[in-house]
Amino acid sequence: MTAAASQVTVARAAEHLLYLPYETWHFGDSISFEALLAASDVTGAPRYAAFAHGYFRAWASRAEPYRPLDHTAPGLAMVLCAEQTGDARLLEAAAGLADHLSQRRTLRGVYATWERSPLRHPYGSVHLTLADALLVRDPGAGVFVDCLHFDPPFFAALGRIGDNRRFAQLAVEQALGYAALLQDAETGLYHHFWLENTGRPYALGWGRGQGWALLGLLDVLQQAGWEGARGASARSSTEDPGPDRLPDDGLAAVATSARRLAEAMRSLQRPDGHWHAVAQAPDSGDETSTAAFMAVAFARGRTLGVLDEGFAEPSQRALTATLAATGAEGVLGGVSAAVWACTHPEHYHHVPRGFLVPWGQGPLVLALAAAAKPAGRD
Repeated sequence: MTAAASQVTVARAAEHLLYLPYETWHFGDSISFEALLAASDVTGAPRYAAFAHGYFRAWASRAEPYRPLDHTAPGLAMVLCAEQTGDARLLEAAAGLADHLSQRRTLRGVYATWERSPLRHPYGSVHLTLADALLVRDPGAGVFVDCLHFDPPFFAALGRIGDNRRFAQLAVEQALGYAALLQDAETGLYHHFWLENTGRPYALGWGRGQGWALLGLLDVLQQAGWEGARGASARSSTEDPGPDRLPDDGLAAVATSARRLAEAMRSLQRPDGHWHAVAQAPDSGDETSTAAFMAVAFARGRTLGVLDEGFAEPSQRALTATLAATGAEGVLGGVSAAVWACTHPEHYHHVPRGFLVPWGQGPLVLALAAAAKPAGRD
């Protein structure tokens, strides 16, 4: 595909992002707004980034009082947009939101996603045990993997742009906290959520959830200026990292979590380039957004030096699968609806598919944009 054709393909897919029913804010918005910025970067058409900037600026004009779902705001995209446009007012509003978010209660060191987790009875014909049905009525607080894509990259970006060591450190602490609560020690995959009432995680291997986790971890490394093993070894272990850098051991631990997850997903990729709806469960059915997420994540991981060249072919296969699932109008087909959360693993097998939503169209545009960039361009 020529560069001009790639730009047209990106633009066709990105147009749909302009008409999605955003709720200011809700789950899934983050990757969609990041995709809008990437679409303008690749195509040279300002309309996509301008839409994002206008949306952010409108939010900034009424940012306070903060709302419960503001913890799902696309903070990384806000900071990047403020940086690109020189919008001091937007950056001020983003920093204010981050300050607010950093005052929340923590669960084993990680900010609570919900004080009352939105558990539901499962999709499909399966039924909950009595204990799990009672948990739906009183689920208590929880930590959800989606938020690994929200808070830690947001804090890391603020740490970078403002030389703010507090936010930079908080980004790494939160990323590692999510890994401690949600990453499975045996497989490297992430669970969907962890509940305070039971002290345990649930729903290992939900496909799209692995995408939220892997991109969140990689974004922290990118925004923190992680230099990889070569950069770390070139510096003395006693060298002061400076006010805008973090100790390499913390960043290296984030990279290790990302690498373990990526390796687990590579081992579970199907021959057609896709993953099952629950990555390790062949009977969970087809779902396409995971391939789009992984096409982005594998490519980004290689650029950052977190992943080696062994991910080049799986990344291309994921992109090819994503393109094959995309219709002539530039819409990724086969994407599941909002999953919500359930303690029964088969819930994730029966989530309805076939929706045009931020968490499908966003990673599609990011994957296309990454493939359209000239070689060597970050």
